[in-house]
Amino acid sequence: MAVLLYGLFCLLTLTTSSFCFGAKVTYDHRALVIDGRRRVLVSGSIHYPRSTPDMWPDLIQKSKDGGLDVIETYVFWNLHEPVRGKYDFEGRKDLVKFVKLVKEAGLFVHLRIGPYVCAEWNYGGFPVWLHFIPGIKLRTDNEPFKAEMKRFTAKIVDIMKQEDLYASQGGPIILSQIENEYGNINSAYGSGAKPYITWAATMATSLNTGVPWVMCQQKDAPNPIIDTCNGFYCDQYTPNSNNKPKMWTENWSGWFSSFGDPLPYRPTEDVAFAVARFYQLGGTFQNYYMYHGGTNFGRSSGGPFITTTYDYDAPIDEYGLLRQPKWGHLKDVHKAIKLCEEAMVETDPKTTSLGSNLEATVYKTDSGKCAAFLSNVGTQSDATVKFNGNSYNLPAWSVSILPDCKNVVLNTAKINSMSTVTKFVHQSSEDGATETDAFSGWSWIHEPVGISSNNAFTKPGLLEQINTTADQSDYLWYSLSIETKGDEPFLEDGSQTVLHVDSLGHALNVFINGKVTGSGNGRNSNSKVSLDVPISLVPGKNNIDLLSSTVGLQNYGAFFDLKGAGVTGPVQLKGLKNGSIADLSSQQWTYQIGLKGEGLGLSTGSSSLWVSQPALPKNQPLVWYKTTFDAPSGSSPVALDFTGLGKGEAWVNGQSIGRYWPTNIATSNGCTNSCNYRGSYSSNKCLKNCGKPTQLLYHVPRSWLQPSGNVLVLFEQAGGDPTKLSFATREEQSICSRVSDSHPIPVEMWTADEETRKRAGPTLSLGCPHPHQVISKINFASFGTPHGSCGSFSHGRCSSKRALSIIKKACVGSRSCSVRVSVNTFGDPCAGTAKTLAVEASCA
Repeated sequence: MAVLLYGLFCLLTLTTSSFCFGAKVTYDHRALVIDGRRRVLVSGSIHYPRSTPDMWPDLIQKSKDGGLDVIETYVFWNLHEPVRGKYDFEGRKDLVKFVKLVKEAGLFVHLRIGPYVCAEWNYGGFPVWLHFIPGIKLRTDNEPFKAEMKRFTAKIVDIMKQEDLYASQGGPIILSQIENEYGNINSAYGSGAKPYITWAATMATSLNTGVPWVMCQQKDAPNPIIDTCNGFYCDQYTPNSNNKPKMWTENWSGWFSSFGDPLPYRPTEDVAFAVARFYQLGGTFQNYYMYHGGTNFGRSSGGPFITTTYDYDAPIDEYGLLRQPKWGHLKDVHKAIKLCEEAMVETDPKTTSLGSNLEATVYKTDSGKCAAFLSNVGTQSDATVKFNGNSYNLPAWSVSILPDCKNVVLNTAKINSMSTVTKFVHQSSEDGATETDAFSGWSWIHEPVGISSNNAFTKPGLLEQINTTADQSDYLWYSLSIETKGDEPFLEDGSQTVLHVDSLGHALNVFINGKVTGSGNGRNSNSKVSLDVPISLVPGKNNIDLLSSTVGLQNYGAFFDLKGAGVTGPVQLKGLKNGSIADLSSQQWTYQIGLKGEGLGLSTGSSSLWVSQPALPKNQPLVWYKTTFDAPSGSSPVALDFTGLGKGEAWVNGQSIGRYWPTNIATSNGCTNSCNYRGSYSSNKCLKNCGKPTQLLYHVPRSWLQPSGNVLVLFEQAGGDPTKLSFATREEQSICSRVSDSHPIPVEMWTADEETRKRAGPTLSLGCPHPHQVISKINFASFGTPHGSCGSFSHGRCSSKRALSIIKKACVGSRSCSVRVSVNTFGDPCAGTAKTLAVEASCA
């Protein structure tokens, strides 16, 4: 099966010259075929709204520098059509601009229209207004839903066509995706699932994009749709047809984080192992999810309880800085695999066993090309194997790549790339004052407790929140007044009434007669809230006000769109004199959607209602705060440290930097000081940050700031002290490298002649991250048996006394340096022992 398309596509080569070719994109059982040529492709996900347009060119260039061929992004329906029929493609939503920037960089695009995206994005990317269309059922064989899905998908395709962005038109888009991970949950949709998938495939191909379409996690994807794999490992995946290539749309480079949980990370060696194994066993297209994760600005995070940061432990971090050594080591992996490309695309792989957990895969062509992959999938022991008459050492859980079937260019467990130590630095002003003092005066407005809007309404019983608010706000007030007399049973002397509240979540504040008396919140594992709050009622009228708040809507699972929130009850008064319970659930409750401050537009900071007096209210719930500040000096990425605050949302110059919740502390169990990369990875295998705030620092894009007079607005829901806020900049503190005398030579040297490669040997390289910097200091150098990792190296039982002076001479004052790792360079401090060179340096 092949899908043909024609057109003209101009691409910049690595030599910066340009050429054009007829872009006929098709596929066969081995690979995507572009302009008649099978391609081995490396892709990475960057979601355009999770960064800013000012960041896009740098992110794309760093992706290209890291060896990517393709940038992959979802298209977010609720972002572009927040109101049915009214579209928004401005600013961070400018999809066309993003795709054009990828094209200008000389890279391809995989456009995952979905339009269901999951992505830890609010409501899975669906606009909530879909839910209210009469007769609609999402993601099944339902005519109202299919009509809306087709309308939006066709809208996006039409926009791309108008801008000539498909490869068939000379554009960069070589792939599109319809639906997303439906195969994981389609059984729940019963008889409606199969017709829906068949319809989606037909609908997509009828749009005539001229490029292949894929469905991930959809083993029954109908022709000509390519079924693809998502996961931590996809080397064992087999497409549903011998005519389709083996493709991996999501190689999870890390994992997302949730408020109340520790932070997951994925070791570099394991990601590299998974990538090499995939290409070893016949894969020709893999995509990192994410390559740059970015930030969930505004109310875009899903979950519920997904954090504002979407860093994902990706090769490029949330702030746009390279995460080393992950970025650099994967760059080397990509180069090594590309050295095998000619052999890989000409033939099918042949795999043989070299022993228990040991495999050799060979790509050998009739024209004499040969490439091989040797793998040790065991988790415990290194192994020495014989292959083609030569002996090779294979560390546990590693793959060696041999572009000529003889010499190892790279082993996934041996990292040549340098590491960096990156920290948040709280800046000080010239007079020594902390950055907190840069805030110029505070003013505030109290958010009223309970009902304050003319749009409030009364209904009997307790209403589910999302059906009531349509997600126009995180907040819904439930208010009830009850009359008591002195002889009421719950006013018995010496006893206290308990208010019991059950909520579907996600967070709840209880106010009795205008004063906060209790609060609670769910967790990622269980969003429900159940409270028993001791209360004191007074004779006469008593007001019960419940403020329910969501923290991102469900984004995954069968019928996720029906997952509710809010106070659905029961709401009861317990502890009565006669032992009975008074159920308030069916009373006439009054409702208010959202906050008064939201309706007044307080987030812009422009209201005339702000109060400025010496007695700033602190540690009080429901307060809006405003201040002004100057931008932190320099050009490093900026974050706000929310130490001292509780829970809420923050805006800088009217732009929401997202929900903050520094008081939500990660659980204290499950973290380790180090994580063994050997063995299958899962999202809870490698954790850090236990017992600390899940997220304390929040990204403030530089492009949102002006030199002075910036306006910061906070809505503090729980209560906190805004004067403890401070700015921090993301700084690269030091650079490191650790290379053993058994490491392969740098991948870059593979193109040299064989004699030069033999003379080269293992080499340690360092380079400053910014062009204007030079290596100013060597903080540590040891050749022998050093211990530790970047930032915490220490000497082992043997260390060359010459190491520090040699490294200083080779590196200090230069932007980059390379040093051969051998006893010829440093002498032999411990004969007969394998040796390693470890160096930490600073740049200035």
